[in-house]
Amino acid sequence: STRLRLPNSWFSVSVLKAQEWCPTKQYTAAGECCEACPPGEGMKVLCGEENTECEICLDSVTYSNISSHTDPCQQCTVCTGTMTMNIPCMDSFDTVCSCMNGFYLNSSEDEKCLPCEICDNGSGVLEQCTETQNTICEVCPPETYSDQKSSIDPCMPCTICEENEMMVTECSSVQDTVCTCNPRFFSTALDVTSKTTATVEIMTTTAIPSSPKLIWKGNNDNIIPVYCSILAAVVVGLVAYAAFKRWNSCKQNKQGANNRTVNQTPSPEGEKLHSDSGISVDGQSLHEQQQQQNLKGKASEVKLYTTLPPHKKEEVEKLLKSCEEEAEWCSLAGLLGYNEKHIDTFKQDEYPVHALLSDWSAKDSATMDELCTALRKLKRDDIVESLSSEPTATSAV
Repeated sequence: STRLRLPNSWFSVSVLKAQEWCPTKQYTAAGECCEACPPGEGMKVLCGEENTECEICLDSVTYSNISSHTDPCQQCTVCTGTMTMNIPCMDSFDTVCSCMNGFYLNSSEDEKCLPCEICDNGSGVLEQCTETQNTICEVCPPETYSDQKSSIDPCMPCTICEENEMMVTECSSVQDTVCTCNPRFFSTALDVTSKTTATVEIMTTTAIPSSPKLIWKGNNDNIIPVYCSILAAVVVGLVAYAAFKRWNSCKQNKQGANNRTVNQTPSPEGEKLHSDSGISVDGQSLHEQQQQQNLKGKASEVKLYTTLPPHKKEEVEKLLKSCEEEAEWCSLAGLLGYNEKHIDTFKQDEYPVHALLSDWSAKDSATMDELCTALRKLKRDDIVESLSSEPTATSAV
């Protein structure tokens, strides 16, 4: 059998093409292209026997902003001193620091923050200090000045004195113009004002020709009508107040007369009693007397147990004793409002029925109606009839 042999030049071309395709230009022992770690990841194990091993960078701790098969994750920059953090460190980019206010970053001195320059007196700020540039000062040109040190204020224009002012100190690069009032202009203005404020007219009267009368003309002429209006308003108010007081007084007097007439008019019932018995009694007294009589009548209708004659009370007690059952008078005691504790107290007495009725009769509510109602509930109508019957008189034989 015959074998096909390829020329050596074919293998060399294949190797060259593989090397051109590999971005890292490095290969493993097996001839594989070494892989690069992307941004956000760093090399953990170098490419050699095996391919590159990468690891993820930690936010705010490490970062990697390039693709590399050899560089590990870098430590994040910490802003210190006069530098402040603008953007925090992430896995794919480092911390962004900037200088504090009043400082600028000087790249020629290891990127340190230096204080901004302050322009001296006689110099103003041409360009203010920035994060990357120092203050640029300029000497104040003519007709401008700067009287204080500053890193912000430019040269200010000199003040020009007004017409009524005079210059005391001329403007310089370190001082503004100093002006003051012109005394000549002030005296002239005062004379003109004094002549135009008021005029005096001298008028002579027929009675005394030799005595002049001074009349001032000005704003006082306009005040007289105002005074007259105020005076008229005051007079009208006083007249209205007096009329109101007079009307109110008449009204009160009329009401007082009406009240006296009503109080002196006798009631019809009083007149009738006066004509009958010579005593005047008003309607209210008659009503009170009638109410008292009604109360007395009602009180007389209510018959209390204490008003019974003694022989009637003894008869009721005997009728209750005649029952052999003790529960009957105990039930009566319950209907009259006594509890078991009180009933037990009555049982200890020698005459329990008498003790019960005697104690009950001492109450304000001990009426005959209440006793009869309780007896009817016990079906002792015989005792009720005995209480209702009138006592009959017996004649001696």
